[in-house]
Order: sequence, then structure tokens, then C-alpha cells
Amino acid sequence: MSLQRRALLLACTAALAAASATAQTADWPSKTLRIVVPYPPGGSSDIIARSISQAMSEALKQSVIVENKPGANGNLGADFVSKAEPDGYTMLLCDVGALAISPSVYTKLSFDPSKDLRGVTMLAYSPHLLVVHPSVPVSNLKELVAYSKKNDLNFAVTATGSAPHVAGVALERAAGARWQYIPYKGGVTAIQDTVAGQTQVLMNGMLATLPQVQNGKLKVLGVSKATRMPLIGDVPTIAEQGVPGFESGTWQGILVPRGTPEAVVQKLNKALITAIRAPEIRSRLAGQGAEVVTMTPAEQDQFFAKERSRWASVVKAANIKLD
Repeated sequence: MSLQRRALLLACTAALAAASATAQTADWPSKTLRIVVPYPPGGSSDIIARSISQAMSEALKQSVIVENKPGANGNLGADFVSKAEPDGYTMLLCDVGALAISPSVYTKLSFDPSKDLRGVTMLAYSPHLLVVHPSVPVSNLKELVAYSKKNDLNFAVTATGSAPHVAGVALERAAGARWQYIPYKGGVTAIQDTVAGQTQVLMNGMLATLPQVQNGKLKVLGVSKATRMPLIGDVPTIAEQGVPGFESGTWQGILVPRGTPEAVVQKLNKALITAIRAPEIRSRLAGQGAEVVTMTPAEQDQFFAKERSRWASVVKAANIKLD
């Protein structure tokens, strides 16, 4: 076969493949979509996923189911999605900030979040609340720091190396506090044990923690946002209490396997933004302490890279390492 004929054949093959991919994308989605939440039910990611699934289903004219795959601080579920077919039917909804921390914490990860996953959009931001059991005789961060130097305090974390854990370490170092970290297998059990008094301090997403503050079972000392939250406007930020610039929280977002067609990613982005911005969903989340935040796929990837760099220094300084 001549070089000219071979080149022509290759060009035709590429054109047919492109046309086929375009046709498949035009028909997408043609079956049920799945949102994988890599944490137990009841946490911030789960709340967001179940809030948007119906609205997303209506936008895409297909069923959208939520599936919890907890384990290894969210890494089991994330690994599952990273190895799924890159066709847009399997999505990961998780704390993007926490996922960005994993490469610094785990010496052995079965996937690379930056290489194996790509962003679709951020959905919501919920700052961390610094809370204590009502029996702890303090009313602000300064008093907590002083109390921690004279008394043993157990600090509940959703998991070793999780975003609340690393944020707690950053706060401990910046404020000069002392406490012992007790890891759990998710935010729900960490909250439950703090409510029960088995742990005394907790830093967790406002979305999942606020109900226990509102019913008086936990006492809030600060919020990890640059400005106060209108919902709890009398609660000072941590930055106001002697730790300038301190900000952390749970950034819920959607990711898909790397290699998912760009047109599919853009369709998902549009449907997700439509769902999360629906007035009833936005209002409901605002009433729980979560702020709707959306991004383009490129903006989310940039955010991920920034978070990965931001927390890597904290993890290194605290020598937080897991196999």
C-alpha cells in the first residue's frame, strides 16, 4: 500500500471514529447515571448528593442514583470511580479539598487523583465549625487553648488525614492548643461520639454539624470562614480569635474519570449547575449552612491543584503519613 493511500485510510478511520463519538455524545445520556459518595450516609457529601439527584435526573431526562462506597477516608470510592468507564455515567461526589490532601498523606494510593480524575464542577462550600461538648467549660477559642494545656482533650476527626483532621492540626499549631486526635470512619460517628461526650472537641463541616448545635447537644466556638455566617452571625470566625487568615471547610464537588469526553463533561456541568442552583435546593442548603459554589471544569481542576499544594506543607510539618 502506498504512503498516500495509507495516509488517506488513516484519515478516514479517524474521521469515522470522531463521527461515531459525536453521535454517541449526542445521544448521551441513554441510561441511569450513578453518583458515588465515598463516605457513609448522613455526611455532607451524602446530603448534597441526595439533594441534587432528583433535579439532575429531571435536567438529563434519566434516572440518577446515589451509591455510598465508604472506606479509607474516601479513597475506596474515589479509586472505584477513577477506574470506571470514562463515559460520564459514574461520578464521584466528595470533599474535593479532602481528596487533594490524600496524595500528601498516603504513601501508597491505588490511584492518582490529579491524573485519574477530572473536575466537572464544584457544588457547595460548608465551613468547618469548631465545637465542643457542653461539659467543656469554655466559650471561645482562647479559653479552649488555655483549657487544653491543663486538661486532656480528645479531638474527634472524620478520619486520619481527612480535611477536618488536617484543619485541626493547622489550628492546633497556629493557636498553640494541645489535644489528642481520635479518628473515625466518617463525620456522622465523629459527631455522635462528641455529642455523647466520648470526645470533647470536633471540627467538621457546618452542613452536618449545625443541627447538633441548634439542638444544644454541641457548643460552637468558631467558624472557619473569612467572614461570619449569617445563619450563626453571633459566632466569631477563627480568624477573629487570634488566628489571622485561617479558613477551611468542606468543598463538595463532582469528578469523573479522566478521559470522559469533553462534550459529556460539559453536559454534566450544565445539568449539575442547574440542579444545585434551583431556588428550593439553594434555600435548603443555605438554611443548613452551605453556600452554593459552582465552577467550570477547568476552574475546579485549578482549585484542586491549589488545595493540594496548600495542605501538603501542613501534612509534611505534622508528619501525617498512612500506608
